Amino acid sequence: MTLSNLSSFFTCRVTKDSVILPPVIFHNKLSRGATVMTIKVGINGFGRIGRFVFRASVERNDIEVVGINDLIDVEYMAYMLKYDSTHGRFNGTVEVVDGNLVVNGNTVRVTAVRNPEELKWDEIGVDVVAEATGLFLTDETARKHITAGAKKVVLTGPSGDVPMFVMGVNSADYAGQDIVSNASCTTNCLAPIAKVINDKWGIESGLMTTVHATTATQKTVDGPSMKDWRGGRGASQNIIPSSTGAAKAVGKVIPELNGLLTGMAFRVPTANVSVVDLTVNLKTAATYEEICAEMKRASENEFAGVLGYTEDAVVSQDFIGEVQTSVFDAKAGVALTDKFVKLVSWYDNEIGYSNKVLDLIAHVSK
Repeated sequence: MTLSNLSSFFTCRVTKDSVILPPVIFHNKLSRGATVMTIKVGINGFGRIGRFVFRASVERNDIEVVGINDLIDVEYMAYMLKYDSTHGRFNGTVEVVDGNLVVNGNTVRVTAVRNPEELKWDEIGVDVVAEATGLFLTDETARKHITAGAKKVVLTGPSGDVPMFVMGVNSADYAGQDIVSNASCTTNCLAPIAKVINDKWGIESGLMTTVHATTATQKTVDGPSMKDWRGGRGASQNIIPSSTGAAKAVGKVIPELNGLLTGMAFRVPTANVSVVDLTVNLKTAATYEEICAEMKRASENEFAGVLGYTEDAVVSQDFIGEVQTSVFDAKAGVALTDKFVKLVSWYDNEIGYSNKVLDLIAHVSK
């Protein structure tokens, strides 16, 4: 290959003594001389998921958050990003300059706009919006981000009319939709283990219980909750039975399981990390040891990075910061017969889910 061919191939000027690269904007996570195509992301809503989507983005080379929209003051936004009671201090520098955040030297535009149609995402080149307010979870409302100039939108919660995707489960079925949902944190835990079991032995029926950590919607002490009376009881004082659509949502990402799973939740007085208890009737008989072996195999192959596997004597705190959205606990499950089995899988309902939001953003941007 000649020097001119090299120059053309690498979009640079090659001489006998050097390679001269064109000017590039260097991401703070990259060393000089390295280039990468970054996906520009805007975050609408800087609550817990919005903040941990941001934190996770800083650890990646392929995604850069360029804009944040929330109604809180920018100084308070910086404070909330810097400090977290569960996950500790932000690993980097955070400043406020001219009304924007400067994180690790990179400027992030900050706005406080109520109507997403007015966000002007195109002015900062946003490719994908992470919709994390919990307020715009329909196609009609989320499409306001498209009107504002974004190319695509990923919802950080389940939706009734937007297609839901769980990485590794049905993400291969993505067909270019401009608005998608990352489902819920519990669905992201349940769906991988349900798929492994169903693909190998088939599921006749199943019941799921998620023992779920406290969330921001709960009350610190007893307070009004008109639609869910039990949900209004003090979060730190009670184990609270609650509803969840996570099991039914699995039927949307694994159509052959539609109508075969349902479940409920217990809200417990812990700050973070939840666990799924899935009890299933199998179509084909299997020993518990065979099930564990298949989970381990799947975790090392097609579900690597999504499904984990452990035989250690773990407890919930051991999964703080876990980026995999489902970690199968081989020692916690039990079988009554070769067709009736209880499976247990852990998830960090904040960090794990936020990382999968970014994985889905990367996936829909290919």
